[in-house]
Amino acid sequence: MSAVVVEEFGDYHNLLYKEVTEPEIDRNQVKIKMEAVGVNPNESYVLTGNYNLYIPELPFTPGFDGAGVIEEIGDDVSNFQVGDRVFVGTFRKINQSGTYAEKVVVDSDIVLPLPDNASFEQGAALGIPGFTAYHILFQRANLKPGETVFIHGATGGVGTLAVQMAKSIGATVIGTSSTEEGLQAILDNGADYAMNHLNDNNLDQLNEYTNGVGPDVIIEFLANKNLELDLQAIKTKGRIIVVGARDTIEISPRLILSRNINVLGASLPNLTEEDYTEVSAGIIAMLEHGVINPVIGECVPLREVQKVHEDLLTRSGNGKSILKP
Repeated sequence: MSAVVVEEFGDYHNLLYKEVTEPEIDRNQVKIKMEAVGVNPNESYVLTGNYNLYIPELPFTPGFDGAGVIEEIGDDVSNFQVGDRVFVGTFRKINQSGTYAEKVVVDSDIVLPLPDNASFEQGAALGIPGFTAYHILFQRANLKPGETVFIHGATGGVGTLAVQMAKSIGATVIGTSSTEEGLQAILDNGADYAMNHLNDNNLDQLNEYTNGVGPDVIIEFLANKNLELDLQAIKTKGRIIVVGARDTIEISPRLILSRNINVLGASLPNLTEEDYTEVSAGIIAMLEHGVINPVIGECVPLREVQKVHEDLLTRSGNGKSILKP
């Protein structure tokens, strides 16, 4: 079968499309014929060999997310059958075989049923992005109906789902983008307001959208750039959820203590079994009832994986990038 293999750490040039031996299953595992594979920034970080959350042994096949059809089940698997449509997010067990392949073998307890009303491409967009969006909104921010949430970068895989989930419970949503196309996409996705990324010149615009008090919740994907502005913009007793940062930042603690602001981190590897069960149930229910509808960006053949990763960290695209085995 065909798969992407990394034999040396480096960058996207080290993503090699080649023929490999088909994996075999254990008693508690399933083999999935992949129909769509989700691409995440995390996978670019893993390529460097310096990603603090996961340094795999070489050689390895990257990829955390995907969707497809179960082709084979182990003797101890009772919750799935051959032919079931499923999706998977292997971040919970990162030692599993990577999803950048025609077929993958994973433990059955990290496989989830894909509702009939969802496409394989949408299923592939639900691993890291879906779990992250649900976790930051409802388990970390504890977002409530009627509150206002400000989402930095609301056009990516996590951001688009966060907009939909927040709107589904009656929150007011403000999303940001750096392009006119992105701003329109945010509004088309259901947000109440769309604006350029937060800076010193548009704080007044955010205040206007929040009646002068600031948002209750800010979702922050690049804290090293935006955290101090977030602290100026957030409502008194508001919650800032830090999802990502690429460097350090110097801030004044007085911005936090003067208005009882909560700054909270969010990282999927810290999910407990109870957290995982809650998020899984929530995402499946939202899919089945049409509450979330993952926005799909470019879909390209698996063999063109280098091009996708070359664009991944520089483009300002809308929706989730998908590889097709």
